[in-house]
Amino acid sequence: MHAYDVIVVGGGGAGMAAAIEAADAGARVALLEADTRLGGSTSLSGGVYYAADTSVQRARGISDTAEAMFQYYMTLNQYRVNAALARTLCTQAGPGLEWLVGMGVQFPPDLLYASGVENVPRGHAAAGQGAEIAEVLDREVSRRDIDVVLATRVTSLEVSGGAVCGVRLDDEVVNAGAVVIATGGFGANPYLLHRYYPEAAQQDDKAWYIGSTHCIGDGLMLGEQAGAEIVGHNRGLLLTTPNFRKELEVYVPGWLMYVNREGRRFVNETAEYAVMSGVVQGQTGGSCFAVFDHEALEAAEPDPRYADAFAAGAISLNWVRDELLAQVKSGKVLRADSLDVLERECGIRPGSLRATVAEYNRDVQNGADRAFFKPHDQMRLVTTAPFYAVEIFPAIVCLTSTGLRIDTSARVHNAANEIIPGLFAAGETTGDVLGERYIGGGNSIANAVVFGRIAGAQSASFSLARG
Repeated sequence: MHAYDVIVVGGGGAGMAAAIEAADAGARVALLEADTRLGGSTSLSGGVYYAADTSVQRARGISDTAEAMFQYYMTLNQYRVNAALARTLCTQAGPGLEWLVGMGVQFPPDLLYASGVENVPRGHAAAGQGAEIAEVLDREVSRRDIDVVLATRVTSLEVSGGAVCGVRLDDEVVNAGAVVIATGGFGANPYLLHRYYPEAAQQDDKAWYIGSTHCIGDGLMLGEQAGAEIVGHNRGLLLTTPNFRKELEVYVPGWLMYVNREGRRFVNETAEYAVMSGVVQGQTGGSCFAVFDHEALEAAEPDPRYADAFAAGAISLNWVRDELLAQVKSGKVLRADSLDVLERECGIRPGSLRATVAEYNRDVQNGADRAFFKPHDQMRLVTTAPFYAVEIFPAIVCLTSTGLRIDTSARVHNAANEIIPGLFAAGETTGDVLGERYIGGGNSIANAVVFGRIAGAQSASFSLARG
């Protein structure tokens, strides 16, 4: 007899969802977590959940379907994700949200918003952010007969006859009928970033990870030991940053004017973060410059939308007067008495910046951004010396999307596309679910909950049938 029917490795959102569903299916479950508490990166997140056809949407009078979400998902990712996995995510995201609501997570209708580049509000923000989702899941785990073991890292999987049959904890082997890997991503592992997410790694010391420090890619290494295929190379989500400090900031003001090294604007500066990092990454040198004048600096104030988060220490505000002046002294904000000098300081193509600024100023005066259609009320003239520029890098690693190949039942496959018996995976540990473009805020938590639930139910079914 196995010590457990199911062992879940990793106690973040995906792992707790898996453990709950496996226990509810009648399995004896152990949940192993490397940290001293459950929650993982889910607990550190903003707590947004992306879903269609939900009770929260209907309460706002919004009609939406999983099929519409799927079409958007595939189009934004240029069909470069596993369509079957994407459809499963889209069809099960709504039920997954209702599952959380039923357990007590609050998603107020007034916090629902369009979190991607579509105009349909699908970003369901939890009232208590990611901490609330993690706390509710943790509470539900504690209500069940689930053995939770903290501060414990699995060193390898046990495999017999080609099937996974347990885990090794240093010198101890714990047998199980099935194992679910839900250890999160590898954003805290520089080696794996270089190996699997070179776009992030190329930022060197400017890159930093906002998730759990325990997300070092255990799941990928454990899966590889059992023969799992790693898919979704060089995928994840980066946020742009002026690199003032390693603190998260979500606010980028519309009064900034972005130019590349050719001295041209190339984007609506208020574009969603879901696509902005990819656009910046595609410029010469993989970065750009935010340009503004002295009047803009003197008028730079905290955005009231983020006052509560700033006061709570959840985010940093970079684009405010005192901070910008401090960064001028540090040298990260370049200052010049003319646009021609600023151009040379930045290494921008000679003679281009003045023309771009003149065109931009004409659009401001005429009341319309003819090039990229940025809202006019967010534009301001760049006319008053001294002038300033900040190099912008896509360097904040929000999540990694390279991982184990799974199918719609969360079963792990090898390179020959054969199922590895007894091995399941969910969440950020898996690949080919999240693509090169993040479809919108909440994509990651929806992925964790949807496939965590599937992995838990399917692993329990497999193990109990195995006997």
